[in-house]
Amino acid sequence: MEIRVWLTFKPHSHAAKISFGSVRSKLRQSLSSQVTAISPFVDQLMMFIRNCRKTDGSELEIETAVREAISNAVIHGNHEDPCKRVQVMCQCNSDGEVRITVRDKGPGFKSDAVPDPTSPENRLSTHGRGIYLMRMLMDEVSFVKGGSVVRMRKKSKADGATQRTERSDA
Repeated sequence: MEIRVWLTFKPHSHAAKISFGSVRSKLRQSLSSQVTAISPFVDQLMMFIRNCRKTDGSELEIETAVREAISNAVIHGNHEDPCKRVQVMCQCNSDGEVRITVRDKGPGFKSDAVPDPTSPENRLSTHGRGIYLMRMLMDEVSFVKGGSVVRMRKKSKADGATQRTERSDA
């Protein structure tokens, strides 16, 4: 099986590396910790994902979770310091599964200490829903390295029912 991927990388993108194989495709790239860099980066990443797997209707779920993870890394992890980079790795397996890792340079956080945005006292809050969305939209979400690394997994919906799991390996 041959996989061909056509990507356009912006000049400000560093460390772009693409691996191809019959089993999976992998992309490693970083972006500057600037809010304005998030959307163009996510657009490119989603183009990579769409070209590596069969469309199954989960693309918006993946895009939303990735956008939230990268936004958290840029804003909360790296405090929008343009000298700090957010590292992103995406792996698309031949069965349609997608694995995404987002790493920032921040001190991390305790994922179990994040308030539940669905509880009555938090429903009117204007923030605090990103981690909740990632957990609801992806099949697996784990926070490692004290919370400075988030790993997400989404199985192809073509494989049937998926089961969501969560781990916190500090």
